[in-house]
Amino acid sequence: MALTADVKDELVAVEVGKTSVRAAELAALLRFSGGLHIISGRIAVEAELDSQKVAQRVRRDLAELYGVRSEGKVIGAGPHKGASYVVRVVDGGETLARQTGLLDARRRPVRGLPNRLTTGSREDLAAIWRGAFLARGSLTDPGRSAALEVVCPGNEAAMALVGAAGRLKIPAKAREVRGVHRVVVREGEAIAAILRLMGAVEAVTAWEELRQRREVRATANRLVNFDDANLRRSAQAAVAACARVERALEILGDEVPDHLRYAGELRLGHRDASLDELGHFADPPMTKDAVAGRIRRLLAMADKSASDRGIPGTDANLPPDFDE
Repeated sequence: MALTADVKDELVAVEVGKTSVRAAELAALLRFSGGLHIISGRIAVEAELDSQKVAQRVRRDLAELYGVRSEGKVIGAGPHKGASYVVRVVDGGETLARQTGLLDARRRPVRGLPNRLTTGSREDLAAIWRGAFLARGSLTDPGRSAALEVVCPGNEAAMALVGAAGRLKIPAKAREVRGVHRVVVREGEAIAAILRLMGAVEAVTAWEELRQRREVRATANRLVNFDDANLRRSAQAAVAACARVERALEILGDEVPDHLRYAGELRLGHRDASLDELGHFADPPMTKDAVAGRIRRLLAMADKSASDRGIPGTDANLPPDFDE
């Protein structure tokens, strides 16, 4: 997956100055890429990664932040499978596990993430997501099934990652498929936002360009295939609705009530969406009847104002070829 590799290459090059932020990233990376093992009766910390650059970053941070020496090896390389890079700490493994939050004070494994991390600053929260993505993240091509996804070691870790996203104002959902826990971000704007927060600015630009090209191509394909009369009427109605809303907001200016302005801007921001979809886009969500009612009141208020002032109403912006 080229997109995923590009994002990880950019994230692994992010330079972090604050020790607490580096520690948050490393803790998340260790939590999502491996865990604890018992080797010769001692607790060892181990991380299995799909990138040599990420493995090198982990080893460097382990040495610089905690002063521990780690072992590194390559496994699983073959013609049909990429190599995996294992980073392991045996000497001082238990102390490291405590310091990074893999073990609690009673030597019990922590299943999620330490509370001090998930309640940290925005930089700490973004670092958690960066570490989790470097460990087990993936980004799919923009389209109907576009998603940024992180595979999690368990439900507790998934819920901790969802909570961190929530504090960053990013809508993320935890799901379990065939026993595998994942955290998924699906909305295009949310994917772009979390990538920026993690530090993958160039990847966002490339992803957005690809997304726009696919949307244009999809729109063109829909227009080419508009041989169904109902689809043509729906498209015409959507164009007319947007034209009337634009004119209504122009007529009313600052006089439009906030809730009606919000409905109008929602319509203009999602021109091809149905009323039901507009309701889902609203924050908080609304029913399609509520959206339709607000838009009707907005148009009626604008038409009355236009009539009182003797100026063209909301019909003035309708396309010349509009068939009522």
